[in-house]
Amino acid sequence: MKLFQSIFGGREAVGHYPESLIEMAIERTVDGTDPRLRLVPGYRKRLRKPVIHAIDHVVALVDGIPATVAAGLGDYRNDPRLSALFASGEEMLQVFARDRALSEYLSGNEGRGAERVTALLMARREERNILGMDVVGDQVRRDVAQVTVSFSGHHLLEPRAMDEECRRFLKRRAFDHLLALALARIAEAQVERADLTRQCDLLRRQLRNMQRGTLSFDQPSPDDPDAAGIQAEFDAVSQHLQMLGADTGLLKAHLEIVADRLAEAEHQVWSEDIQLCLGPMNILRDPDDPSARVMVLHELQSALGARAVVLPVAIDPRELPHQEDFVSAAQRYL
Repeated sequence: MKLFQSIFGGREAVGHYPESLIEMAIERTVDGTDPRLRLVPGYRKRLRKPVIHAIDHVVALVDGIPATVAAGLGDYRNDPRLSALFASGEEMLQVFARDRALSEYLSGNEGRGAERVTALLMARREERNILGMDVVGDQVRRDVAQVTVSFSGHHLLEPRAMDEECRRFLKRRAFDHLLALALARIAEAQVERADLTRQCDLLRRQLRNMQRGTLSFDQPSPDDPDAAGIQAEFDAVSQHLQMLGADTGLLKAHLEIVADRLAEAEHQVWSEDIQLCLGPMNILRDPDDPSARVMVLHELQSALGARAVVLPVAIDPRELPHQEDFVSAAQRYL
């Protein structure tokens, strides 16, 4: 299984899929959870309906993400979502310039020299109760109870030259996220049996690799390996799992866990529109407040409690500030 390769063609409509897509999705499901499921008689038949249901869900989920918004310096104040997500247009471009996924894309063959890149921006939304200054009537008052909205953990997913291509790979990530949730449940179940310590360790390593290629609600760590390293680890774990042999009863239980999670895809990851009315400093305001910026943010949520605001952005790489690498910076001081 090629972990970072999409099985989607980009033009899928809910309920209408080529047989080749369904077959690839079934095999990806097995590879992404426990490759030994192939030893269970009838595994394809058992997974077929849940897999189609999961495909239906991820296609609708990604197609429901808002249209791409231009995210250049001149666009910052034209879209209230951008001005809520970032303190300034300059900060926005700095975040993009430091983003690992975008940097890797622009340095590769596909992205080198690109004049426009589409990617999915993700960020955590947090609300805090504070005491601050406010104008009440004609008077400025202190210690007024307020709610401030902040965003953190900004990162980009699937930078691509075309919007359609970006969404095609996002569907793969959403599908793999469902597989990661199923795998997490399998790994939890293994802990209950002391004789399965080796399997549990391998499944947790498998889960870690799958999570790196899914929706990534959290900002990636700088210490995370690159795509080639993750793929190599994934392949090694898959081989070790296959060498462990088969426990038919256990594998049937694994198959049921995977099938159940995919059959409940809409309860595993979903989206919600959040309407906010924000004043200066991202303070929540009433809709009739003249200083309020009214906006609707699209938020993805996971059964594990993770959530992130998502917004597809179109970036002009020529606007990004130059990022000096560590070696160059060190040489200036030698």
